[in-house]
Amino acid sequence: MNFEHTEDRRMLADTLNRFVAEQYGFETRNAIAYGDVGMQPALWAQFAELGAIGALFPEAEGGFGGAGFDVAVVFEALGRGLVVEPFLGALVVGRALAAAGTPAQKEQIASLIDGSTVAALAHDEPGSHYEMARVSTRAVRSGEGWALNGAKAVVVQGDNAQLLLVSARTAGDVGSEDGISLFLVPADSAGVARRGMGRIDGGRVAEITLDNVQVGADALLGTEGQGFATLELAMGWGVLALCAEALGAMEVAKKDTLEYLQTRKQFGVPIGSFQALQHRMADLLLEVEQSRSAVINAAAAMDSADRVERERALSAAKFTIGRIGALVSEESIQMHGGIGMTWELPLSHYAKRLVMIDHQFGDEDHHLARFIALSQATAEV
Repeated sequence: MNFEHTEDRRMLADTLNRFVAEQYGFETRNAIAYGDVGMQPALWAQFAELGAIGALFPEAEGGFGGAGFDVAVVFEALGRGLVVEPFLGALVVGRALAAAGTPAQKEQIASLIDGSTVAALAHDEPGSHYEMARVSTRAVRSGEGWALNGAKAVVVQGDNAQLLLVSARTAGDVGSEDGISLFLVPADSAGVARRGMGRIDGGRVAEITLDNVQVGADALLGTEGQGFATLELAMGWGVLALCAEALGAMEVAKKDTLEYLQTRKQFGVPIGSFQALQHRMADLLLEVEQSRSAVINAAAAMDSADRVERERALSAAKFTIGRIGALVSEESIQMHGGIGMTWELPLSHYAKRLVMIDHQFGDEDHHLARFIALSQATAEV
């Protein structure tokens, strides 16, 4: 396997890293992340102009990338700057549209790529605890369309979104993969109530209530009752993105910690000269490289036609990132000492983001169990 990025991907990474460093500095980022809006429309438009959103989609859908490694390159750069703009929603919703949308529905991808539409996945529900098939929101036929009723929790950028991709059950019992349907719901539809709130690691989420929301027949994405496969694929892209974002954040935490060890002096010498700290830093470097290997494996698996192979690689990566993300956070803070916990030091914000990434789209315990289950299913075939 060739681990070198193509020239186009290296150019994209360089462009994004430079833009984030120059336009999305620490103070700017915090003002956006902990503000009342949780994103900056002007910067979001600039990201779109740079092609950062277009790189997430293949040429057939109006983008200019779309492979697993393209997504990894973009989100690693975003992770380095702790960017809170709504990239994840654009990726997940856009990929669902690309996988199951009608030609008319796929036309909406263009507005995602140019940044004019903010999209969000409204799937998680209170009590679902990462179980993808645990959907209790209901959709029933109403006239020529559908009526949706239910509640969605922790919808990332849900209060800024204009387009919601909502999972709802049209048949079957709660927990069954069969009977889940996906709907494209304008966020300003009558009956949609949103309560936004800030996240502990920056950015915004929303609780969304659907009270007899009426949508047309053209709101159904894909085949009625067969939305689970599309949902799984779209969220798989999201898992890859989060893993790559975490890798970018780890790289910065590692670099900052190494610089601190080389400059902070104790007893007249840099503390990095102490053997105990050298050993801890060496272990940290190895763990971060293991994370990179997991992200590379997951990015390569996204092109696989084998669903089990793809999902195993994604769960392996998410488990690895969850474990090592917590380790990098803890070790970096401990090697900094008390200053590592302060608001003014960027490290504390990287640590919070790394810890919270573990809780998006399934934590390490969930994905370890999922990896085991997928491996057993493969062995039984």
